[in-house]
Amino acid sequence: MRLSRRDFLEGSAATALCAALVSVPTLSWAKSFDVEALGEAGPLGEKTLGDPSAPNTVIEYASLTCGHCRNFHTASFPHLKKEYVDTGKVYFIFRDFPLDNLAFAAAMLARCAPEDKYFSAIDLFFEQQKNWAFTQNPLDALKSMAKQIGFSEKTFEECLKNQEILDGLNWVRDRANTEFGVNSTPTFFINGEQHRGALSVEELDKILG
Repeated sequence: MRLSRRDFLEGSAATALCAALVSVPTLSWAKSFDVEALGEAGPLGEKTLGDPSAPNTVIEYASLTCGHCRNFHTASFPHLKKEYVDTGKVYFIFRDFPLDNLAFAAAMLARCAPEDKYFSAIDLFFEQQKNWAFTQNPLDALKSMAKQIGFSEKTFEECLKNQEILDGLNWVRDRANTEFGVNSTPTFFINGEQHRGALSVEELDKILG
C-alpha cells in the first residue's frame, strides 16, 4: 500500500465515519490475554515510557484520528504518566491501530521523527487533531503539523513513501485484530486484561491502585 495525495483527501472524508464506527467512548468490558504474547514487539520495535520492570504494564492501541483517543491523551494520560509511569509503577507501550489513511500518515511521521521526539509528536497530533484530521486539505494541514517537529517538505514526502514503516504498522494492526480482538480505539491491555474505551482518571486509579 502506497499513500498518495488522493488517499489523504479521501481519507479525511472517511475519518469521521470511521471514528463513529470503531472508536469507543467509555470502558465497556474486560477479557484476559496471554501477557507474554501481548508483550511481543512488532517489526518496527516498541515505543515505550517507563521502567520495563515496573509491576504493571499498560499497552494502548490507538488511532491518531480517533476523537476518544484524543480525549484520553489530553484528559487521562497526564495523570497516568505522572502518578504511575514516572513513579515506576507502570511500563507504558503505545501501539498504532490506524483507522484511516490520515491516521496511517500521522503514525508514519511520528515513526520518522527522531527517537526523542516520538511522544512529543504523538502529543502534538492528538492535541491539534481537529486542525489536521478534519480539514478540507488534510495533506497540507498534516505537512504544516510535521514542520513543527522538524520535517522539511522533502523529509515529509520521503517518510510517507517508506514502505517498511507502512508494512510494520499494518502488521501491528492486523495482529492486534486477529490475535487480541482489537476492533476499536482506544483499546488497552493492563497486565493482560483488555479494556475497551477511553479510560478516565478514576478508572485508571481503580485498575492500577
